[in-house]
Amino acid sequence: MNSASGAGAGASPPDPHSALVAPTTSTTPETIPGPSSQPPLPLPSAAAAAAPQPSRYESQKRRDWNTFMQYLKNHKPPLTLARCSGAHVLEFLKYLDQFGKTKVHVNGCPFFGNPNPPAPCACPLKQAWGSLDALIGRLRAAFEENGGRPESNPFAARAVRIYLREVREGQAKARGIPYEKKKRKRPAVAAVAVAKVTAGSDQVGSSGGRRKLINNNSVADDHVSAGAGVIL
Repeated sequence: MNSASGAGAGASPPDPHSALVAPTTSTTPETIPGPSSQPPLPLPSAAAAAAPQPSRYESQKRRDWNTFMQYLKNHKPPLTLARCSGAHVLEFLKYLDQFGKTKVHVNGCPFFGNPNPPAPCACPLKQAWGSLDALIGRLRAAFEENGGRPESNPFAARAVRIYLREVREGQAKARGIPYEKKKRKRPAVAAVAVAKVTAGSDQVGSSGGRRKLINNNSVADDHVSAGAGVIL
């Protein structure tokens, strides 16, 4: 008893921090975050997968609109869309000529009006009229789609229409290529249907005319018979 108590009395008091020391002999493996432990990425929904891709026209319209907005931002002084007018649109179209790839002969060029020049010349390259006309059409639609009012659309200004007409006529003379609107050909089925309708109306009209003529003749015969009776 004395030895046990002596042993207990001689033992050192327990370390209060010993409970905070993690054991090093644990057999439980550590979990290290990694690709295998990450939750799987959610699959795209059916609605997102079935969303239609923008058409080529819509994609080009978006690019044209971004290009024009960047032009307004780089303008000196910078311009806002609300202050943009038809004159600024004309500046933008003339600015695009430096990126053109269409040879437009000047009046003094020996190949002026020649659609197939036999040799190269120093005439400038410009944007073709067809490209500018299509560009203005896309920007006119994009302006209204982005909150612009139709009555204040700078791309529909009269000055822009006049400029495009002058470019068309000037390039037609310089390149010797007239720009003519293609006439739409009526489908053969529609033409046959119209012909049948026209023929049917003619038949109805002719039969109605004969019926009216017969009725008039019968009425006239009745008048003649009545008159004959009176005379008798």
